[in-house]
Amino acid sequence: MPATTPYIAPEQVCIGLYIQLELAWWEHGFAFSNFKIKDEAQLKALRALGLERVRYDPARSDCLPLALAPAAPEAQPAIATPSPAEQASQARADTLKALRKRLAEVDRSFVKASQHVKHLNQTLRSRPEEALKQAGEIVGAMVDTLLGGPGVVLHSINSKAADDGYVHALNVTVLALLLGRQLGLDSEDCRTLGLGALLHDIGKLDVPSKVLLKSEPLSRPEQQLLQLHCEFGLRLGQKLMFDDDVLRIINEHHEYCDGSGYPRQLREAAISRLSRLVCIANQFDNLCNPPNPRDGLSPHEALVLMFKQYQSRFDAVALKAFIRCMGVDPPGCLVQLEDQRYALVLGMNPSKPLRPTLIVFDACVPKHEALIIDLEHEPGLSIAASLRPGQVPREALEYLNPRQQLSYFVEPSQSR
Repeated sequence: MPATTPYIAPEQVCIGLYIQLELAWWEHGFAFSNFKIKDEAQLKALRALGLERVRYDPARSDCLPLALAPAAPEAQPAIATPSPAEQASQARADTLKALRKRLAEVDRSFVKASQHVKHLNQTLRSRPEEALKQAGEIVGAMVDTLLGGPGVVLHSINSKAADDGYVHALNVTVLALLLGRQLGLDSEDCRTLGLGALLHDIGKLDVPSKVLLKSEPLSRPEQQLLQLHCEFGLRLGQKLMFDDDVLRIINEHHEYCDGSGYPRQLREAAISRLSRLVCIANQFDNLCNPPNPRDGLSPHEALVLMFKQYQSRFDAVALKAFIRCMGVDPPGCLVQLEDQRYALVLGMNPSKPLRPTLIVFDACVPKHEALIIDLEHEPGLSIAASLRPGQVPREALEYLNPRQQLSYFVEPSQSR
């Protein structure tokens, strides 16, 4: 808007005027700072900001401003109180502080859970009863979170512990349980599903680490050895007397509905329902977190690949449910907003997948104070596109710092 455009008093603003708010975008509730007043609701929201003056553009307005009312007699000075704009700014600051605190708490919960999974794997052979008890506690806490309230929030994790080698099992458990919840599984089935997901790769304890940790493509003999982990896991699970449903998940989590999986090339009808759910969660995490992080796909790309190219591998109903509960842009995705700003998806309520929580790039705001917004409370703001890191300017990428290793955790949704 030209700098020569005039100012008017807020009480002169009316429907049809094109105005400019000289405020930072987070200091007001409108989608844009420049816009034409369309209705009484916008007028009321504008006046609630408590501005002393408003700039407007006559050339882009449909009418003239209202005439000023006669000045009222001068009143006695009143005790200073915060203006509506100051109150709104403080409310946003309080909300941001509370959100940061919540995210830090989720990170701490994730670190604690990942440490428990690591301990579980280390004691599975030597103290199996203790390990199984701990596995049950980990899964039980997740199931209680998922089924104990009206909703949950799925978070991507920023903690350095996300690089821990035991995080894959935790990721698959979180994602499989989220899918089970979406499909309406009861508490008992969810606990079986969670236990099978948490222990699905125990057979890898018998695979040499040089094969497990190899970032280059495996040779055919190495690939064949790695695939034996399903059978190794079944034998170990039988020795430890796991339930039959858990044993099937351990043995079948790489079986595909079209018969192209392993170890027995089963088809859909022969694969247990819970195994089919773990297969989807396992495939998604493997696509996002391969041995070589440079080969990793964004969560958005992984979902697209699974739906468009790998669809025949999966239970069709379960795959569609997984995509619904993960959203178009799951946590961990880089996105561009409709106002052209770059952002990273931090968290998402599966019941409202198009309105996630974001951290937003703003070169004028220090990184440690980066703005975090919840699109559920920003009706005028939406995601325009999902991006790969190469599509984001370097300054924005360094600021948002998406993790090469994606990790997920859940918390109960906050009351609104």
